[in-house]
Amino acid sequence: MNPGTRTITVGIDGSRASLDAADWAAREAGRRRLPLRLLHANPRQYVPVRVPDVDVPAGRTRSPLDRAAIQLSYAHPALDIVARGAESPAVLALIEAAAASETLVLGSRGHTDHTGAPSCPAGSVALAVAAGAERPVVLVPAGELPEDERVPVPAGVSPGAAAYRPVVLGLDLERPAGPVVGHAFETAALRGAPLQVVHAWTAAPAAGDPSAAEPGDAPDEEAARRRALTVALGPWRRRFPDTPVAEQVVHGRPGHHLLGACAGAGLLVVGRRTGARLGRAVGTLIHQVACPVAVVPHG
Repeated sequence: MNPGTRTITVGIDGSRASLDAADWAAREAGRRRLPLRLLHANPRQYVPVRVPDVDVPAGRTRSPLDRAAIQLSYAHPALDIVARGAESPAVLALIEAAAASETLVLGSRGHTDHTGAPSCPAGSVALAVAAGAERPVVLVPAGELPEDERVPVPAGVSPGAAAYRPVVLGLDLERPAGPVVGHAFETAALRGAPLQVVHAWTAAPAAGDPSAAEPGDAPDEEAARRRALTVALGPWRRRFPDTPVAEQVVHGRPGHHLLGACAGAGLLVVGRRTGARLGRAVGTLIHQVACPVAVVPHG
């Protein structure tokens, strides 16, 4: 595979969460018609292998990377899969891999240290990578199954024939971000899924009067935000005319409303300003929502 070729890359650490994330990444790679790269950050030397050529050298037992590669090659036989290790620390190796990837996929729970040092709190590597990567990072909760992406079907109907659940986009109109909106629209279009766009706002309180922040005191502002949302989405609607889009403008904190919107969603897409840390709301959503979360950096 040409190193410059865009891929879907997934971090493997041997945990159940990382294997669930790898299966999600394989499905996404199939939808986007991209190769899948498996990456295991490990200080021991590891020779890159191309699946299905995953014969283990004499004297070496199968690593978590070997096992994941074999399982995925059986589950997704048409997929181009490359497995490799990296000697850099996990966060650094994954951030570097993200730069050459269309999307980086990680389990939101799992092992968090691969150097023999005391382990960090669960999810610390995933959060650090999502906060530092230059490309979209999708955090997949443990236990995510293929059927979780789709609406329930009656008994006897193949889950693969079911429609995809909606993609939810959390949009900040004060900092409009084309890459974030584009990622959400493209992902929904690839799945043939509807897109639900949620913009949450709070009225600025008057000086010395926090009670002035009630939504009923700002009907004109709410109407203006609805118009601004429609205008912001207009070019994307024209670019993806077959994608159904629902617009929702709500008063209150974004995390609360996005958590509710994700109850029946297949994916949540949120933005992160390049060079900035993950906001508290995004970190909370990553730990609380039941669906995968795509964190997309933007200018």
